[in-house]
Amino acid sequence: MDRADDRVRWRTSSYSNSEGGACVEVALSTLTRVRDTKDRDGGALNLPLPAWRAFTSALHEV
Repeated sequence: MDRADDRVRWRTSSYSNSEGGACVEVALSTLTRVRDTKDRDGGALNLPLPAWRAFTSALHEV
């Protein structure tokens, strides 16, 4: 786990307890970080905040 992860607040998806085990956590800072709740040491996807906003906006349109 990156030491920078200790300085951000991870938020667990409200769907993390749903069936199927598709669990993610998101942390917002200068980058948006997304990681697997079940494998927190497995790394994270790091995105610039504008890219994250575009992604989440596109989800609302589906």
